[in-house]
Amino acid sequence: MNQFKPNLIKVALITGGVAFGCSPTFAQETNSEAADEANVEVIQVSGIRGSLQRAQAIKMDSTSIVEALSAEDIGKLPDTSIAESISRLPGLAGERRNGRTSGISVRGFNENYVGTSLNGRELLGMGDNRGVEFDLYPTEIISSIVVYKTAEAGMTTQNIGGSIDLQTISPLAAKSTFAINGTYEKNAEDAPNPDFDNNGHRISVNYVDQFADDTIGLALTVASMESPRQEQHFRGWGYAGANADNAADGVDVTEGTTILGGHDSFARSAMLERDSIAGVVEWAPTDKLNVQVDALYIDFVEDDVRRGLEEGGAEWGTGEYTITGVEDSLVTSGYYDGFYSVIRNDARTQEADLTTVGVNAEYILNDNWTLEFDYSTGKVEKDIIDVESYSGVGRAGIDGRPITARSWEMTSTGAVYSDHPSIAPVDLTDESLIRLAGPQAWGAPIIGADAQDGFVNQPHYEEDLDTYRFDAKGYVEWGVVTGMSAGVIYSDRSKTKENDGAYLTAPSYPGDAAIPDVLGVVPLDFIGIDGILAYDSLGLYQSGYYIATDAKLVQNDRLGDSYTVDEELLTFYTKFDLEMEVGDIYIRGNVGVQVVNADQQSTGFSTTSDADGMTVAVPVSGGADYTDVLPTLNLSAEVAEGQFVRFALGKVISRPRMDDMRPNTQASFAFNDNQITSTDPENGPWSGSSGNPELKPLEANQLDIAYENYFSDTGYVAASFFYKDIKNWHRDTSVLTDFSDVYIPDLHQGSEGQTPATFLGSVGSVLDGFEGYVRGYELQGSLPGELLHESLEGFGLFASATFMEGEVDAAPTQTETRIPGLSEESYSMTFFYESNGFEFRVAATKRDDYLTEERGTSLALVDATKQGGTLVDAQIGYDFSESGIESLEGLRVTFQAQNLTDEDDIQASQADSRQITQYQSYGTNYLLGFNYTF
Repeated sequence: MNQFKPNLIKVALITGGVAFGCSPTFAQETNSEAADEANVEVIQVSGIRGSLQRAQAIKMDSTSIVEALSAEDIGKLPDTSIAESISRLPGLAGERRNGRTSGISVRGFNENYVGTSLNGRELLGMGDNRGVEFDLYPTEIISSIVVYKTAEAGMTTQNIGGSIDLQTISPLAAKSTFAINGTYEKNAEDAPNPDFDNNGHRISVNYVDQFADDTIGLALTVASMESPRQEQHFRGWGYAGANADNAADGVDVTEGTTILGGHDSFARSAMLERDSIAGVVEWAPTDKLNVQVDALYIDFVEDDVRRGLEEGGAEWGTGEYTITGVEDSLVTSGYYDGFYSVIRNDARTQEADLTTVGVNAEYILNDNWTLEFDYSTGKVEKDIIDVESYSGVGRAGIDGRPITARSWEMTSTGAVYSDHPSIAPVDLTDESLIRLAGPQAWGAPIIGADAQDGFVNQPHYEEDLDTYRFDAKGYVEWGVVTGMSAGVIYSDRSKTKENDGAYLTAPSYPGDAAIPDVLGVVPLDFIGIDGILAYDSLGLYQSGYYIATDAKLVQNDRLGDSYTVDEELLTFYTKFDLEMEVGDIYIRGNVGVQVVNADQQSTGFSTTSDADGMTVAVPVSGGADYTDVLPTLNLSAEVAEGQFVRFALGKVISRPRMDDMRPNTQASFAFNDNQITSTDPENGPWSGSSGNPELKPLEANQLDIAYENYFSDTGYVAASFFYKDIKNWHRDTSVLTDFSDVYIPDLHQGSEGQTPATFLGSVGSVLDGFEGYVRGYELQGSLPGELLHESLEGFGLFASATFMEGEVDAAPTQTETRIPGLSEESYSMTFFYESNGFEFRVAATKRDDYLTEERGTSLALVDATKQGGTLVDAQIGYDFSESGIESLEGLRVTFQAQNLTDEDDIQASQADSRQITQYQSYGTNYLLGFNYTF
């Protein structure tokens, strides 16, 4: 019989301070037992190989299908955030947002469909929904990360995509440590904005020790980071139908030809500041009682400016244009005769605080049974101030203003502009010409049709989560059932959004004035434009320079997107551990069931406009109460020494998105002359939306099969197949609706009294009941070089490939069948060398295009398609512990390069990848760091 022996694995985990969450007494006993093992010296290897051994040990010992990541040593996970680390694991893919890997997809499902926990407890995110923004969690607080691809009955964070558990150390099981980390950071691109620099830093302190005869353990981490980002950004408004009458001689414009309707492009500079404190106190006064308290506090602030231009183009900006080139029904070049360019000096500050505290008490009743109680509480508060400030050649309506005319050419990164063939260019860097006033007739009746010189969005979020859990677990002898656990979990969650905003009017209205305190010029040469004037719009707003008018008075989407969602979950579960022999094959596993009762209630507003244009808000509420039964089965058979076949079945759910559960409804009208006079409903002024407080969870039945062959301490190959039969999915619907019933002639008009050119607009809502599937294959392997030849000792390679396909029914009148986060192909590779203190590694990830979302008007989230790409990072370092220099014992230095190949992020239309809707370039990031362990 090939019986799997977990002793070696437990030693590996204890070395990292994980030890399966076991009691300190058990950990000490295991250390003592393991002292005689011949392999102890191998397991205790540090550095890259040590981390691979510990991660491999976790995979081998699990009865579920998991991926694992272990820090090289305490406080030395080799990335600035956990997002960068886990994005390289098999079956996972990272998504960059504003230059940082933030989102994570697991088996084709983005973070909104992936459960995330800290030491087994559900972790709150800092975003709009349940999904965790992984870039906000520092690596210094993490000892290991386990990704569960199959569910178990005792897991409260099981989701359709999977679950990610972030694990801190057990201080009574870890060695005493005092370590300091420091890093200097710099981007390869100079800051294009004169009020931002390009330098950052990161510093952390890790402390672990034991007291009172090893009955009290303490682990403390304090980390602080400032990280800069620079970005070049092109955003296309969309692609309108081209008018064949505007074709130049000899140019053929066929029916269905599309043309870029305009752009807003900018140069962005940002600085992320993150301060974190994490602590774990563990107390084991007797062999039977273990109490652990852990807490995490994160203070996050990000300031950024986006300075550039907003310009209407053909059709959506002006009808006066000439087409000079067409390829396969896309206008590739042309020129338009004029648009009053809007110089944008936008600034945003985001502040968020996360606090989470957990208390766990474990009591051993006897040799067979253990009781466990766990309580956790978490709270997140997040505020965004996003200021838009408009300037140009003078206020709309003033005579004699020069108009901007341009030629353009479509490229693989969007449009590149140049001078018009016959109309002289306008110098947008001329301080004597540019005025602080809206050059377009934007406004609202409450302030004046041309009085909008800016806008500020100020959403506020609060989220609370309290969880109580009681478990009993023990060993039994019921045939193949060798253990069981049962428990009850109660959680109470609440999320509130207040969507505030205000129109900003310069004090010079109805005239205009020069820009106060010009900072300099921001170049826009990446789109062929010389540049624009820069000034501090956030400072002007906060100083009271602008006249601010509360947008809730007239904008229906303010209260129409303000809500509170309350959710109570009561979960009962039972799980049985299985052990058996079938012939000479040893099989372990578990079978169980989870019963979840949900009571979800939400409150908000239904908003319309009265005859005076004022918002009429009526409080509304809604909700649902239902129960789900979720069975699971996991089996692991050791078919030969170090070779496992795993099989899993389960029913899993993901809770509905929080913003989708709002009860709100709204109808809106945009007081923008370009939209009011447009005959295209996609660019028209009418819109509406509603939530759905009765949404049921997303649901899937899943099957997993895997083969894993571990042929050395850090070497293995594995292949797996998974299939998810989606039984309930949510879709955003958009129905073209006639708004004639809410049309008020004296209200809904342009700045010069224009009647809307169309009364059609889209009304969005969320429906459930859609079905689909996802299936895929994963291949992965880890190869130590010495297995190939002794001269390659110290070299190693880890690689994986994932191939997926899937779709879900399209919503009525829609064609979208994709699943957010699913790339059909994704790859990861890490090549490293480590010997005598010297190390280097090169890591690369690649993924195909996928569906995602980004912030649109009023910071609302809208669907977008990213083209995917390849990210390459590299690191070189030296550990002076191997140098023989006693005074440098404990010192390690590293140099890292992130985004080594300067990979761009590109979004495009699903129908035509040449229709670029967004292009972002960030440059390479460099980090020089040290770690000193006393």
